Amino acid sequence: MAIDPRIDPGQLPRHIAIIMDGNGRWAAQHGKRHVQGHEAGARSVRAVIEACRELGVEALSLYAFSTENWRRSRTEVNALFRLLSKYIHKEIQELHANNIRVRFMGRWEGLPGRAVQDLQYCIDLTRANTALTVNVAINYGGRAEIVDAARAILARGIPAEQIDEELFARHLYQPEHPEVDLLIRTSGELRVSNFMLWQISYAEMLFPETLWPDFGKEALCEAVLEYQRRQRRFGGRP
Repeated sequence: MAIDPRIDPGQLPRHIAIIMDGNGRWAAQHGKRHVQGHEAGARSVRAVIEACRELGVEALSLYAFSTENWRRSRTEVNALFRLLSKYIHKEIQELHANNIRVRFMGRWEGLPGRAVQDLQYCIDLTRANTALTVNVAINYGGRAEIVDAARAILARGIPAEQIDEELFARHLYQPEHPEVDLLIRTSGELRVSNFMLWQISYAEMLFPETLWPDFGKEALCEAVLEYQRRQRRFGGRP
């Protein structure tokens, strides 16, 4: 599918963040197992990455596994990490060939050894790529990120009077990226679920009813068009 010609390339969001919600409901609606919903969701990941690459978006952040997701059944958690490894080995060479850099944000402690190896392989392989950065949030929580930033500042012995918003932001997981311009949560749920709490302070937010496995290039383009129709004020007046 071609990129929607109505999109103004001069007014693109630099950073899009997506809470990929609805895999389980999609599976239930289609009479499939829960893991099959996650597998269908992986296809949407590919479509959205392709759309962002073609549009010229600078960064795409995807909420894949939160610090709270460990509460799910061991069967589902294990299936999610198996799917992660499967996706990496299936897609990473094509992502690399398309000049896409893959990064991960979250706490590495507690991740399965195989996942750590696969994640590090992606980072090392795509480190120099420049067309698009895809940040995958794994074992991630927005509050945990803020706590970790505070700990890093304390560990450096920086005096309290020298700490401001700019310095604090430099200690977040991915400080080199701009703050989020557009946050999308699929499935119609009206929550941000502890995702990038610092970075979404002035983001435009969209909550389409579409379940994540049904969210593809067309839906991403519609979201960008809605973003371009809005007037961003950053706390000021029009």
